[in-house]
Amino acid sequence: MDKVRIGIIGIGNIGSAHAKSIASGKVRNLELTAVCDIDSKKRELAGAIAPTATFFSSYEDLLDSGLVDAVIISVPHYIHPVISIKAFEKGLHVLTEKPAGVYTKQVLEMNQAAKKSGKVFGIMFNQRTNPLFRKAREMVRSGRLGHTKRLVWIITNWYRTQAYYDSGSWRATWAGEGGGVLLNQAPHNLDLWQWIFGMPSRVRGFCTVGKYHSIEVEDDATIYAEYENGATAMFITSTGEYPGTNRLEISGERGKIVIEDGRLRFWELGVSEREYCYGKNDVEITTTYHEIVPEEVETAHTGILQNFTDAIINGTELLSPGYEGLNELSISNAAYLSAWTDEWVNLPIDQDEYLKQLKKRALASREKKLVSKDNLTVGQYHDRWSINW
Repeated sequence: MDKVRIGIIGIGNIGSAHAKSIASGKVRNLELTAVCDIDSKKRELAGAIAPTATFFSSYEDLLDSGLVDAVIISVPHYIHPVISIKAFEKGLHVLTEKPAGVYTKQVLEMNQAAKKSGKVFGIMFNQRTNPLFRKAREMVRSGRLGHTKRLVWIITNWYRTQAYYDSGSWRATWAGEGGGVLLNQAPHNLDLWQWIFGMPSRVRGFCTVGKYHSIEVEDDATIYAEYENGATAMFITSTGEYPGTNRLEISGERGKIVIEDGRLRFWELGVSEREYCYGKNDVEITTTYHEIVPEEVETAHTGILQNFTDAIINGTELLSPGYEGLNELSISNAAYLSAWTDEWVNLPIDQDEYLKQLKKRALASREKKLVSKDNLTVGQYHDRWSINW
């Protein structure tokens, strides 16, 4: 195979941005051949972006069309695993938008279907292409920080207006979206947290519903997590603070990393802090300051699309494997369950208990009768999806 024929299922804000990126030739060896959306107006708008594509109103028809080798899934969260599983059963490669799903039980089923199919499975964690986060992962995983102590991430610049939440009947509801800031905006950061620092062993979550907006899901959340090696993590996020903050701090026995304002600062210790603390070998502690401003360009969504294409054609290692979507979702599910039960939650979580609690809230979801005009931005990657400092 020297070219991948791809279809996009869901042609809203992000789906249309992917469509324009592919149709304009920004991704080598990737050809947009099919588009699906249940909304005829969106299909019509997408026709101007990809006039040579074939359009469908049913994703099943697209999967059966024989026009695609792979699909991008950019529909509401609950349906990601449903369509992915059917695509794998049809022998297609899959790139799903984040989050992988709403609850871990359905995502595990999706992962099993992917494994059985043997097809390439990716997820759109586009912030993994940022060179600062990649450098931090390299430093932590290589042991340059020594034994890890703590991660603290304040990520409160995911600001959203009430009009944003009112722009779709499914938004900010347990039945339609399945969660709030932890499930919609912060999955990128939850993913980077575990990608760099690893998965915690237990979580305590504090999620405030409708603190700053008229919504039924959380728009403010704090997660405290503990690790088997004694390390801890604190994660604070909100869509109701302006201006917000994006500061990631990682501490270890051999120094501290701070990522903020588009740069990585590293205070490197000449000896282990533990050795110095207990006076071993009568050593003195010294600190060397490093500052890293990336020379590489963050390739974002297009970078993930290119990597996915290269994985299909050449077997290139995926930067963002779909299987790993389970990790950040496990953290957010644990945080929700902890907030709902007012207790610590161990990982992996009790999947059946989580689904029981989620269904209870979904059944009580309010129908959104008054919805503002759809804020569809056709064919553009919106600034709000980017890393903002």
